[in-house]
Amino acid sequence: MGKAGRVACIFTPYILTIASLICIILVGLGCTKASDSNLSDLYFLRINLQNISSNGTKTVSEIKDFLSENGISTVSADEVSDVLKTLQDDSQLADFYSIGLWGYCQGSIENGDYKTEKCSKPKAEFYFDPLDVWGLSDNEAIKNELPDDYNKIMKVYKAVSKWMFIAYLVAFILGIVELLIGIFAICSRWGSCVTTLFAVLFFLFTAAASITSTVLFSVVDGSAGTLLKAYGITLDIGKNMLAATWIAVAFALFGVFFWTFSVCCCSGRSPYNHKNRNRGGAVTAEKAPYTYEPIGAGAQPYGSHYPAPAHHGGEYPMTNTHHQQSSAYEPFRHV
Repeated sequence: MGKAGRVACIFTPYILTIASLICIILVGLGCTKASDSNLSDLYFLRINLQNISSNGTKTVSEIKDFLSENGISTVSADEVSDVLKTLQDDSQLADFYSIGLWGYCQGSIENGDYKTEKCSKPKAEFYFDPLDVWGLSDNEAIKNELPDDYNKIMKVYKAVSKWMFIAYLVAFILGIVELLIGIFAICSRWGSCVTTLFAVLFFLFTAAASITSTVLFSVVDGSAGTLLKAYGITLDIGKNMLAATWIAVAFALFGVFFWTFSVCCCSGRSPYNHKNRNRGGAVTAEKAPYTYEPIGAGAQPYGSHYPAPAHHGGEYPMTNTHHQQSSAYEPFRHV
């Protein structure tokens, strides 16, 4: 396989790596620009507070019925009522909050349509703190009303969110390095070998980040979601964001396969550009300019020694009268 074939062999994993990086970029751009509806729809988790911000505070009897219907026993109706009243009086709540990798967005809900109005400034190692966002971080009354499970969940969520951010960042850097080194893979298999190593690391960190985000927000939805139902708060996992991050994993995985294939099967050497190296004792003939030479020219019919002259008994001439033939031309061969 020549250089052109090797370029074609390298082209496939190169494109797969670029596609994976694009998906990671989309994950990072989610919830960063309020004016772009496509980016606003890319979120890990969406918190719906419409029941609190728009519908007013529920009565204690309504809260009791709700807790009974959903089997929630970790909080009492009076505690929930006090928290809801505090949220109504002391905070500026939006209808929903969408959580991304670098920040969050908030907005209103009209006839079932989510309209993003504001997004936070991007921040490294971001995690969503509801009390801080809602302006209740200094409110001791609401802190005392919240159950102990809330603080435990937030502590774990903060630590895992930090690792998730680092994993995505490292994966993105490894993808860029993979593309740069991949240029040298066109020239040799050693370049493909080094590129394959970075491709494996890129895949591992992309998969680790995707697994972390999926498990993290699934657990938050399952544990905190049940608890927050008592306060009329619902959670929704972002399917678009999870689809983007897992598509990035798929592209990275296929990239590893094709980079490995380029090491094992794609060679940049051409068989027509190398001399035969005495394979099986074969004789290599070199082409000479187009000339003609007599057949047998340059060769001695009897080797390097001539036979001794024949002895004759009489004085007859040494000529063969039976086989002597004259030829009008001498045969030539094309060389």
